[in-house]
Amino acid sequence: MLGGWLLGVDSGCARWSSRQGEKPNGAPASAPDLNDSAKARGRGTSQLDAGAPEGATPANAGRRELTWSFAQGPFGPTDVAISIPIAPAGQRFPVLIALHGRGESVKGRQRGARAWLDDYQLELAMSRLTAPPLSAADFQDFVSEARLLRLNQGLLEHPYAGLIVVCPSLADVLKGESAFKEAEPLAKFLVDVLLPRVYARTPALGTRASTGIDGVSLGGRASLLVGLRRPLAFGSVGALQAAIDQGEIERFAELGALARAQNPELNLRLLTSDEDYFLLVNRRLSSALEQRGVAHELTRVIGTHSYRFNKGPGALEMLLYHDRVLRGLPPP
Repeated sequence: MLGGWLLGVDSGCARWSSRQGEKPNGAPASAPDLNDSAKARGRGTSQLDAGAPEGATPANAGRRELTWSFAQGPFGPTDVAISIPIAPAGQRFPVLIALHGRGESVKGRQRGARAWLDDYQLELAMSRLTAPPLSAADFQDFVSEARLLRLNQGLLEHPYAGLIVVCPSLADVLKGESAFKEAEPLAKFLVDVLLPRVYARTPALGTRASTGIDGVSLGGRASLLVGLRRPLAFGSVGALQAAIDQGEIERFAELGALARAQNPELNLRLLTSDEDYFLLVNRRLSSALEQRGVAHELTRVIGTHSYRFNKGPGALEMLLYHDRVLRGLPPP
């Protein structure tokens, strides 16, 4: 595979959009319960699998966490960490499945489930989005002045409203040609087992239009394999620096065309960076999608393929994108 299945990210922000021509500078039916355990963590509540507790808005009250352990996941036992905004009773949120990179796939399911929350500092990104303006330091200094201004202006117009972020552990699979077959049990678990449970036990909006999937590197590859295979489950599919082989471009582009035919409203975005190992292949995938008439966005930012990217532009751009499009707003 390209880059030897390298880890997740380091970026800043120049942007190119295939949609806008800018240059750089429905809920599934419930599945039977699995043998699992759960625990709640966070401020303001110890309730388990309950609706949002009464309290302040997400910007003021922070978040709570759940951890679910499934004895029978797609590739063996699977842990899932879930970050939920604390908000007034009755308030509901879009859901984003966030998949980690290969570095955490080889560290075990507990570390994998917490990759976005701990290793990639996702909750720090959430807290900064609720208290703009953002600074260059929030992006690990990987952002252009123009991009930073644009994002801050966007936050003034459309404040970050919050997502339920669902973080499953991802096994070190999905390599080579076998990935297109191995993705099926992962898709079945995420769409048919995990999402119905999230809809039932969290303050989720619980609709296709309000549900997204994204991931970085190996997680970006997995996001495309699952999201494009099951487009009727998602309103948005994203991939950060997706680990794709040159020889797989046509296969992924065909999946994109089939997904678009099934769900014309699907929001699709590829995000890469100027020092991403997979920059060229992501650009070529974008071109292949364009040739098939598949509407999508290609965003190119500044940065390397590293943890530093995940902690800065990766987390911020992912959250902002899905927070917007899953509410029917234009992307950032």
